[in-house]
Amino acid sequence: MSKYKTLIYMRMTLLVVIVLSLVVLITRNAQTSWNIFLAVFGFSAVVFIHECGHFFVAKAGGIKVEAFSVFIPPLLIGIRRTQEGFRVRILPGLFPKPDDPDGNGLLTFTFGAKGKAGDTEYRIGLIPVAGYVKMLGQDDSGADKQSADPRSFGNRPISVRMAVIVAGVTFNMITAVILMVILYMVGLPMKAPVVGGVMADSPAYHAGLQAGDRIVKIEGKTDHIEYGDILIAAALSDKGKSIDMTVLGRDHTERQVSIVAGPVDGLPVRLFGILPSSSLIVADLKNADVLYERTGLKPGDRIVSVGGQPVTYYWEVEEIVSKTYQTTIALQVERRAEQGEVQTVDISLPLALNNSSTEIEKESDLNQVCSLVPRLRITQVGAGPKSLKSGDVVLRIGDVNSPTYKEMRDLTTAFDGQDLPIQVLREDPNGVDQIEDVMVQPKRQSDSDRVVIGVAVELDAAHPVIAKSVATEGQPALAIPRGATITRVANADINDFYDIIHAFQAHVGQDVTIDWLFQGQAGSVTLSLTDLGKQMNMESVLAQGIPLSDLEEIHKADTLGEACVMSLKKCYSFVLQTYVTLKQLLSRSVSLKAMSGPVGIATVTYQAVEQSFSSFLYLLAFISANLAVVNFLPIPVVDGGVFVLLIVEKIKGGPLSVRMQEIITYAGLALILSVFVYLTYHDIARLVFG
Repeated sequence: MSKYKTLIYMRMTLLVVIVLSLVVLITRNAQTSWNIFLAVFGFSAVVFIHECGHFFVAKAGGIKVEAFSVFIPPLLIGIRRTQEGFRVRILPGLFPKPDDPDGNGLLTFTFGAKGKAGDTEYRIGLIPVAGYVKMLGQDDSGADKQSADPRSFGNRPISVRMAVIVAGVTFNMITAVILMVILYMVGLPMKAPVVGGVMADSPAYHAGLQAGDRIVKIEGKTDHIEYGDILIAAALSDKGKSIDMTVLGRDHTERQVSIVAGPVDGLPVRLFGILPSSSLIVADLKNADVLYERTGLKPGDRIVSVGGQPVTYYWEVEEIVSKTYQTTIALQVERRAEQGEVQTVDISLPLALNNSSTEIEKESDLNQVCSLVPRLRITQVGAGPKSLKSGDVVLRIGDVNSPTYKEMRDLTTAFDGQDLPIQVLREDPNGVDQIEDVMVQPKRQSDSDRVVIGVAVELDAAHPVIAKSVATEGQPALAIPRGATITRVANADINDFYDIIHAFQAHVGQDVTIDWLFQGQAGSVTLSLTDLGKQMNMESVLAQGIPLSDLEEIHKADTLGEACVMSLKKCYSFVLQTYVTLKQLLSRSVSLKAMSGPVGIATVTYQAVEQSFSSFLYLLAFISANLAVVNFLPIPVVDGGVFVLLIVEKIKGGPLSVRMQEIITYAGLALILSVFVYLTYHDIARLVFG
């Protein structure tokens, strides 16, 4: 057997193995495969429409189009009309044929009747991204080739060539408008412009915004406001510029607010720190069985009451929970049964005392009950510290006994990259508490100054043991040793931290005695309870978070004309966002790390497919408008760069020299490749490290 035949057989075997593997993979993951297909198909459709613009206008302008390809090489399949019929070639690069100057390959056949040969080969590439139109005389990787053929791109009038270049972005904009018209006609669900919460120490926090506030006007816009408008207004605002809002409070009164967006929690864009609002409906999840085992909740359940109190909005849930100092809280949910009837189901969820997730500048910021700070308990352990376990109570870190949250953060930062000893109280399989000494190594997070050991902590409410007593506003620290156990408050026995809170609540306006025990030594102090609201900085939270769907509102047009107007406004907003973002990038007001490359776009597109078909179409409309803007930037290689060269040619009376065109083209390729690699790296980093 010749080397050629051996090579062909090996490649054929490899192809069969790959195809069979893909079939098995798709069969076993049908839904995921379908979602991936839709994501790839959607993005490819946007590029396909862009190339259709070039193709149709080029044909109309008398330019010979040699190839029209969906996806990029290597070639999977190509079909072209010849005098002998329709010639089909399959994987010519993988299965070449000896003495084949036309590059038809081994897997080539012709079918159909004879007729006039066509100019264009219609192709499908093997790599399912992008696409291209190849016109006679045009070369994206260098200067345009000279040709005597009058149908060559370079031989057509400049006005025709300009029309061809502009056609791609024009088709993209038309597509974006049409998609948005369709969405506004059927109704587009969007996140409501309602404050679900504010980040600690954020611009929104200092502006006095609170959960339940509705943004009814932002920078002059009043119609069809959605949560995305809030994010965009912050991210695209000039540095130091205040954004004016009209806010409708929960008491139905309006107030004017001006907020200057700023960096929040180390993110690469400016934000107000306004969190989206959740509905009261449990979201649809892949791991619904795990959720049911942990909470008794199912996707689609609607919360109707918490702690015996009816609720309409999620912030009401949070307010009720925050003042419920118990180990559990009762929820009532409405659940639709298989037969369609609605059932009322009672659920009991565990509570925990809250613990700040932000950096704390001083000890008085700590969560405390009349200056008493609980110890810390580990709730979750990441991939790093195998020596720590969920449920461990922190007894000592380094040389600090019973550390507070601030002390833990300070020690973790100080031991960046070094071994840090931790002593914990751990329950053994028999339910007996044992003291364990472990070692961890704090590490700095990627793209952040924060040093972590890979655990989540909460306040230990199960034991009435204090980390320490801290001075608070208007109240000095109590003379109770660090690590002491509170045994009695106002002559009532204490079993956990909830008992301490309840005893304080029952004696507001009185002087109470606090008895404590530490290493066999007993003691007591007296505390004057004047205003518990000011003396206590402590709230309860759900120990197990509930994955709720976003609070959404339907944006729907009543007529086709209204849908067109709404669509044009939204697409104008898409274009404006893109240009302002580019301006912010050039002025370094926004970090390039905030942008997404191919991997990021693919990830977001897949997530949109999973969420809903309307969100998928909305994203495609945005990508289509965004592609139009980016493709028409005055950068070599992309359409905008070619258009600029045509303008120069018009002014100059002739094209630039071949050498100059090559220099400009290769410089553009280098720029685009650099940005591509940079964005792809950060896309992958976000996927891996979060």
